[in-house]
Amino acid sequence: MPLQILCGGSAALVASRRMRNILGAVLGRDGWLWRTHEVKLINTSSGDTVNIGEISYKLKTPQNPELVPVKHISDSLPQTVVQHLRWIMQKDLLGQDVFLIGPPGPLRRSIAMQYLELTKREVEYVALSRDTTETDLKQRREIRSGTAFYIDQCAVRAATQGRVLVLEGLEKAERNVLPVLNNLLENREMQLEDGRFLMSAERYDKLLQEHTKEELDSWKIVRVSEDFRVIALGLPVPKYKGNPLDPPLRSRFQARDIYYLPFKDQLELLYTAGPNIAAERVSQLLSLATTLCSQESSNLGLPDFPVDNLLPALHVLNSFPMLSSQQLVHRLYPYNSILGKDGRTAVEGVLSRFELLDGRRQPAPSAISRLSATRGLEGHADVTLRIADKDVTFQVPAGTKELRPPNSSPTFISTPSHSQLMAEIMQSHMAKDICLIGTKGCGKSVIAREFAEMLGYSIEPVMLYQDMTARDLLQQRYTLPNGDTAWRPSPLVTAAIEGKLLLLDGIHRVNLGTLAVLSRLLHDRELDLYDGTRLLRWDKYQTLKEQLHFSDQQLQERSILPIHPSFRVLALAEPPVVGASASSSSRGQQWLSPELLTMFLYHTVTPLSKAEEMDLIQGLILNVPKEAAENLLHLTHNLRKTNDPTAQSLASSLSTRQLLRICRRLSQYPEESIAHAVKKACLSRFLPSLARASLEKSLANSSIQDKPDPAEHTRDFSCKIKDGVLTIGNVSAPIYKPNEKMKVPDVLFYDNPQHMMVMEDMLKDFLLGEHLLLVGNQGVGKNKIVDRFLHLLNRPREYLQLHRDTTVQTLTLQPSVRDGIIMYEDSPLVKAVKLGHILVIDEADKAPTNVTCILKTLVESGEMILADGRRIISDPREAEGRPNTIVMHPDFRMLVLANRPGFPFLGNDFFGALGDIFSCHAVDNPKPQAELAMLKQYGPDVPDATLQKLVAAFGELRSMADQGTITYPYSTREVVNIVKHLQKFPDEGLANVVRNVFDFDSYNKDTREVLIEALHKHGIPIGAKPSSVTLAKELPLPEVKMTGYWTINQGVNARRKLLCPTETHLIDIKGPVFLRVQGYPCNRQESRALSFSEEKAHWQIPMNEVNIICDVTTKDDVLYVATCNPVALYSMKEHGETIQCVELYDVFPRTISGVWQPFVTVAALGSPLDGQVVLHEEQSNTVIHLDLVTGAVRRLMLSPDSDQPSTRASNWWSSKEQQGGHKMCQDFAHKNWLLFYKEDGNQLEVLDVLEGRVHSISLPINLKSVFLAAEDRWLLMESKTNKKFLLTKPMHMAAEDTGVCQLHSISEDPVSSGHGASSAEVSMPQMLSCEQLPNENLSAALDQKIVSPNRIMADTSSFARVVVGFPDLVSPNEVYSFKRPVDLLEMKSGESGSHMFLRGGLRSSTAKRENCVSLLSANQVVRALPPSKVPMKEVYPKDVTPPMTAAYLEVTDLNSKKVKYIPVPRSMTVSPYTSWLSKVSESDVLMAPLGSGGVVTVDMGGYVRLWETGLDTLQRSLMEWRNMIGTEDGRPVQITIQRESGLDVSAPKHGKIDPNNAPHVGGNQWAGGTGGRDTAGLGGKGGPYRLDAGHKVYQVSQAEKDAVPEEVRRAAREMGEKAFKERLKEINMSDYDAATYERFSNAVRRQVQSLRIILDSLQAKGKERQWLKNQALGELDDAKIIDGLTGEKAIYKRRGELEPELGSPQQKPKRLRVLADVSGSMYRFNGVDGRLERSMEAVCMVMEALENYEHKFKYDIVGHSGDGYDIELVRPDKVPKNNKQRLKVLKTMHAHAQFCMSGDYTLEGTDASIKELAREEADEHFVVVLSDANLERYGIRPERFAQVLTSDPQVNAFAIFIGSLGDQAERLQKTLPAGRSFVAMDTKEIPQILQQIFTSTMLSSA
Repeated sequence: MPLQILCGGSAALVASRRMRNILGAVLGRDGWLWRTHEVKLINTSSGDTVNIGEISYKLKTPQNPELVPVKHISDSLPQTVVQHLRWIMQKDLLGQDVFLIGPPGPLRRSIAMQYLELTKREVEYVALSRDTTETDLKQRREIRSGTAFYIDQCAVRAATQGRVLVLEGLEKAERNVLPVLNNLLENREMQLEDGRFLMSAERYDKLLQEHTKEELDSWKIVRVSEDFRVIALGLPVPKYKGNPLDPPLRSRFQARDIYYLPFKDQLELLYTAGPNIAAERVSQLLSLATTLCSQESSNLGLPDFPVDNLLPALHVLNSFPMLSSQQLVHRLYPYNSILGKDGRTAVEGVLSRFELLDGRRQPAPSAISRLSATRGLEGHADVTLRIADKDVTFQVPAGTKELRPPNSSPTFISTPSHSQLMAEIMQSHMAKDICLIGTKGCGKSVIAREFAEMLGYSIEPVMLYQDMTARDLLQQRYTLPNGDTAWRPSPLVTAAIEGKLLLLDGIHRVNLGTLAVLSRLLHDRELDLYDGTRLLRWDKYQTLKEQLHFSDQQLQERSILPIHPSFRVLALAEPPVVGASASSSSRGQQWLSPELLTMFLYHTVTPLSKAEEMDLIQGLILNVPKEAAENLLHLTHNLRKTNDPTAQSLASSLSTRQLLRICRRLSQYPEESIAHAVKKACLSRFLPSLARASLEKSLANSSIQDKPDPAEHTRDFSCKIKDGVLTIGNVSAPIYKPNEKMKVPDVLFYDNPQHMMVMEDMLKDFLLGEHLLLVGNQGVGKNKIVDRFLHLLNRPREYLQLHRDTTVQTLTLQPSVRDGIIMYEDSPLVKAVKLGHILVIDEADKAPTNVTCILKTLVESGEMILADGRRIISDPREAEGRPNTIVMHPDFRMLVLANRPGFPFLGNDFFGALGDIFSCHAVDNPKPQAELAMLKQYGPDVPDATLQKLVAAFGELRSMADQGTITYPYSTREVVNIVKHLQKFPDEGLANVVRNVFDFDSYNKDTREVLIEALHKHGIPIGAKPSSVTLAKELPLPEVKMTGYWTINQGVNARRKLLCPTETHLIDIKGPVFLRVQGYPCNRQESRALSFSEEKAHWQIPMNEVNIICDVTTKDDVLYVATCNPVALYSMKEHGETIQCVELYDVFPRTISGVWQPFVTVAALGSPLDGQVVLHEEQSNTVIHLDLVTGAVRRLMLSPDSDQPSTRASNWWSSKEQQGGHKMCQDFAHKNWLLFYKEDGNQLEVLDVLEGRVHSISLPINLKSVFLAAEDRWLLMESKTNKKFLLTKPMHMAAEDTGVCQLHSISEDPVSSGHGASSAEVSMPQMLSCEQLPNENLSAALDQKIVSPNRIMADTSSFARVVVGFPDLVSPNEVYSFKRPVDLLEMKSGESGSHMFLRGGLRSSTAKRENCVSLLSANQVVRALPPSKVPMKEVYPKDVTPPMTAAYLEVTDLNSKKVKYIPVPRSMTVSPYTSWLSKVSESDVLMAPLGSGGVVTVDMGGYVRLWETGLDTLQRSLMEWRNMIGTEDGRPVQITIQRESGLDVSAPKHGKIDPNNAPHVGGNQWAGGTGGRDTAGLGGKGGPYRLDAGHKVYQVSQAEKDAVPEEVRRAAREMGEKAFKERLKEINMSDYDAATYERFSNAVRRQVQSLRIILDSLQAKGKERQWLKNQALGELDDAKIIDGLTGEKAIYKRRGELEPELGSPQQKPKRLRVLADVSGSMYRFNGVDGRLERSMEAVCMVMEALENYEHKFKYDIVGHSGDGYDIELVRPDKVPKNNKQRLKVLKTMHAHAQFCMSGDYTLEGTDASIKELAREEADEHFVVVLSDANLERYGIRPERFAQVLTSDPQVNAFAIFIGSLGDQAERLQKTLPAGRSFVAMDTKEIPQILQQIFTSTMLSSA
């Protein structure tokens, strides 16, 4: 041994020296002295003996020589092995059983076999697995011609025949199986099932001396041979995985540690194996191997290096000396795949230590250049590899079919990396079995198939699944036609015998204990089967034949078969989870264990590079749109590159297989959007919100935008069938002609566009030959869509519903017993395959994924092996001449339905496991329009309003479910059920019927509150009583009186008739400037949820609280609201979802020298200028035209000189009221003209917006105000005298038509009364209608039949005036008035009490808004009055305090002659600028008419309310409302049996009218009573109509009878309070503290609740039980049905908790750290947006939600501020247990923020936390950072922060920024990784965001 190797291998020497020191103590002095022994065979007359050293063993002639192992001994035995053999011989002579223990690998087995070959002993070999039962060891029953016989198994055979029992893999057997052998091992005794008793040789021989053999036989006593020995082989268990030895069992064995061969011996072996390789290189490889097996390396958590595989590796290296060692090591020990970062660096350190890091230097093999069959050697092929530029030819095993030259397959596109991989596989293939590791969908199966075809192999695919048993792998039982039981070899065995290539697909899924059965097959090519058959390696078989002179026939009779020399195994696996502890969590364990490492050489299928993938796509799909494919690849590779787990999981759903599918589809339908395809492939609709955000962002980065399909709204998604062709949307398919008509589904289906789109999409994929997977929530119509789809296509279907207990058998074949013979029934799956039907698999996510995995081979390769030995094959050519095959019908397809993964369905993640072999479609609830249309078809008679409310409410609930506020996703199915009920029972109230859905949630307080809130918001009055009607009280109007005449003077007297000159000029337009129109969500609440009042709906305008509302106007159903501090315009639809806002403070200059209080009025223009408005600022006379669609702003210059701002504002400090402002009259804005005038001015300017002209009219008088009575008649008031004038003008003012405007004065004459003429009071109109009252309304108002032009007018002294005849008749016009008792002007405006301080004292001036409107069709005048001007005493009874209100709406109804006062609730916020406010309006609201019978008010805080005032509309709404509540009229429900009717209600009558209007209850006599019968009134029975005399309504109500007596309620309340106080006393918390804590806790109560629900259900899912097999009671296990026939007991399975596998580490809790910002800025800005309190709420939420889950989540909370970044708030080992401790944490946060230094440590804190957490042991690590970091202010680049967040792939870090100034937050979000950073613009979102992070990451896998 050359010297330098000693130095190079110093580590190895150190290791062996250490081993020697450790073991020296154990083994005594001579254990390690290298004494040399030799093995001799000596022939003497007394028989042969074997000597090992000084110990000799006498050989016996074996009875069954074919059972003696052959060809295990090599020519030169290493000394160590001889030592081991000598020791075994000693124990053998002593008659003791031995246990060879040592690291995984074939060495222990080979030593045992060598010993047995040496001593010529027959062997009984058993590979134990977790499926081994005692019947496999002792006796098994078989049925022979109707009788069950016991057949001895290995242990019994060995004992009776004197063989050696070799038990391999003791650690694999389940506990309590092996103790059956205890007595056999110790005393050589055993009681057998068939009544025989095994007895040790000595006792038997003693008995024989006293009894005859016949006697003993009759007692069924059997002698155990004295030669019987047991050799057990096992792994040491604490180090490796498995079950530890049972102590009693362990004590019965003698142990021997068989470690790897010593360095020297191993080296000699390797030198002989690789004569062409430099000795140094060999020793380096061996040193590496030894180092990686040392104790230190296993302390690092590195798996053992497979030392035994160095031999085959050197065979490869011998042929290819130019191969780099690093590549070789990779194949033996794929450390990049199995180890985390630390492990990798450790291994690379060792590699470089032994100079093996040469991967970069040496040329790798590049491609296979030639293949040819080897001459003269059957089953081999010569392969030539072209390496760099020279060819190397070598021999490899080949299959039985024709070889095929490389790169000649049309379906395999060779890329450089693939041809490289092929070449490497070829090299390994020459030496050993191979395993390919690669992610799903990256082409493993394709490569395997190509490899097989090149070498002429037939493939035998075996799909492995999780609960596969050893029997499934090797042999299954079946019954012969005569009822005898027999064993059928599995495909694996037939492949071995026929020399095929065995494809083990998915070895990562199978349990190691099961796979262990194959280790002997893979290492030694030997296999023992259950029925006693032995398979031997070809050369051993030949040797056996020659030695024993047996023919093949004879050997076969002795059930010994050869394994074909070409047989090879190729395993496919997904990459192990890097660095994952093998936790029992479903996320995949580290399957690649040291044991598996010894079985294969590993090759990793690397993901393709972008260019290669592009070539592949273009090669396989001819006309794929290139640009689209490039975008797609760009996206995929971006996702694959990141180390963010979210992106990785997205990338996994975009495997090469999925990309091909997408491209195949794009090549057929090139116009489709890629974004749509990607979202479909990732099922983005059901991703957790974070992952979805991440995907959206990646799409945007790859510039893949989802272009909205312009034709989407116009396209008709109808389906037509014409001439046998079905067309859905734009896709057509021929209709199928089925053989079985009755299997075609037929279903009630109402077409709606959304489902049609899904079906069109499905049809596209269906025509491309894909199998489809539909994923959706429950009740969205998946089954309906599928059935409808098949109905349209006329395809017969087979239906399979999966569930928890679905097994592979139930999916394929159901065994049953008929006359003692097992028959198999085809499952729907097999039928569908045979007959070409469509298989619909429902609830696919309910079955365990390991079961559904078998669908993969069926879909992928069209092959599947059934339990009865038949196999499904897709290629009819292959099936020819093969027995037992089912050819897959070309029309067979699968449609799989599954619920979406995740909470609350908690199914298995079918999509995750098998998503990429299907084309996925997300089925969602229909969009509102589609849903409405569909519901109309279900309930044609249900009122539209009801349906709309339902659709809106459910829409909201669904979006809440998406955000995670509620857990249950309410679906269309629920709405349909409600509508069906309403259709059938129209009298039942909606409020009652919706309870059919929501009563499920009635016991969950939080959910209930959320639900009720949502339903109320959309006006579904759940919980309201029919009696809760709160309409305002009506007071009588004074009598109408005629108060005078207006006479229009048109006399000849010219002084009275003045002509007014007009001139016209074009307007000057500046602009346009384009401003941003921002949309805000409108949170519209229906007001009639719990009680019925005049208020219809209300919502808040999103405006700043200092802003002031200055005008509101309406046009059709659009509301416009103007604000003036800053100036902005909001527009919203009455029923719309969004509020649009344009901020105009840049357009209106903020200050013109000093204090400027702009005041803006709005005019909405009519068609064709819809959606455009004109704004007028009254002080600067600025006129702005604004288009709300485009955001274009233009300034209109009315007069050429108005450009210059006037100087009047310069004396702003003078307290004198400013001069009169400019006014705009917008009554005819809908006709697109407006009138402007200046108070005290003498000019009218008429702006014609369409023509762009201004007509100026000069007047001879100074104006006070202008009222447009009609388009061509205007009422003018002169300023000093208040005289009225009527201006008539030509209807159309054109420029050339110099029409003259005439001014007529109006004289007001009083009604002549008896006392001479009193001067008429001059009224100042506040409002004049611009159209006339309808005639019937006029007649009703004046109580006389009358038809005449008229105008309605209002002023301060009257409720309303009607001027009859005005303005069209020249004769004197009569004025009728409803006088007020007190003039409004004389009422003092000083507000009472509380409003005083808000208002800054008395109002300083008259307000600018009159707030008075007329509703002509309803015959009403409505005005808003401040509370001080309302006759409170009349409105409210004496003892009632009036509510706090902003104003009252005074509704004067001229039809019913009543006036009522409707209170308008106070606004939530009021601007601090009180004096400015008081100039706007006298009360706190502004008002505008809306529709025909209602008004809209906007209060100063921006709260919009819609009111219904018209009597008719109110009555109609009340009816509808009552219908929605339902007719619970308080009469008990009776059960009646049909009988003839007697007397009932007498004829309805009006009843008497009580002069005193006293309340009447019941009595069938008075009109206007309540609750009576037959008379008119409210709430009664049988009366003719409702009549309300303004009393409280009495109802005989069910509720009163059901109500709980008050004292009981009080007792319950007191009990609750007392318990609360006790609890506080317990944790000594004061009431004040409790209230403080409540404040935080209540704010996040819902989030805490929903998180806890999810945690609970995940915990439950984690505890889900498994099937335990081989039980003595339970349910019959189908797989064991034959064993049941034979009479075995343990043939049942039952559910039980699976003990975690021994040796698998404990599941560690997840580790969470919340890093809260407690810096000074948090405290400083808390007043602005409450950020500190929100963060405290968030922290409170974490503490409450994780209470009692400490075993699952270890969390701590750390603060960061200017004082540093590790301020401890909660320690992980001391989490707060009760409210007091939690409050203390919150107080600490608050105090710290108040007193800390300024500064920002967000970055450092995040960095430190991530590093610290990464060091801790945990299942997963999470860091959540809360910060209000103004990163830019501290000069921190967001990129830096992004880097920190993703610095450690093990730690999931999230950042929540509290939205800082401007758009900074959004900019941040763009640079930070998606799904990792959130910006909470509104601090209320912080707890929600935190909840989102929780649900979508931590809780996604528990």
